[in-house]
Amino acid sequence: MTSRKIAVITSGLSQPSSTRLLADRLADATTRQLEGLGIDADVHIIELRDTAQDVVNNLMTGFPSPKLEKVIETVTGADALIAVTPVFTTSYSGLFKSFIDVLDPQSLTDMPVLIGATGGSERHSLALDYAMRPLFTYLHAVVVPTSVYAASSDWGSAGDAAATALPDRVERAARELAQLAKTSDRSNRVADPFALPAGFSPVGGYGAQ
Repeated sequence: MTSRKIAVITSGLSQPSSTRLLADRLADATTRQLEGLGIDADVHIIELRDTAQDVVNNLMTGFPSPKLEKVIETVTGADALIAVTPVFTTSYSGLFKSFIDVLDPQSLTDMPVLIGATGGSERHSLALDYAMRPLFTYLHAVVVPTSVYAASSDWGSAGDAAATALPDRVERAARELAQLAKTSDRSNRVADPFALPAGFSPVGGYGAQ
């Protein structure tokens, strides 16, 4: 079978985490959709809280630790990305944004991306469209039309999402990502983001600050 590498980043802080649960459901659905297209999914799930200190050190020094470098290579070398964050103060979490800040701004160009978020109330769902979608658009990624937000009520009183609309949104978004991953061509992407000109450039990236 043809294979596609799918990176999944989740920035939930608790364990267990509803953010990780949503990320797992999106990854599983995408795997099924790709298999239906005759494509094998090579899924890599990354818990950003495991590299939080490394991200902070990278922001301060401009250099990633070996552990963080491996994570960055996994994300930037993927054929598609699933990105899920909890919503804090009406936007993505600080950990999520800090990780995005250590990526080279060119490294996600043309990458298919599925965005998801979790929160306590349905009213925070707009954060996907006014915060996350513009962020990945700025990075020239290709964000699928359907984003997935899961409020506490979406999981049900027993943690079962089967009785809600969440599974439908998950499947629709996964189908869109699988279609993009099948046809996308990122052959011209930069293979090694650390080989790019580093720091103090006026054209974006955290080093420009």
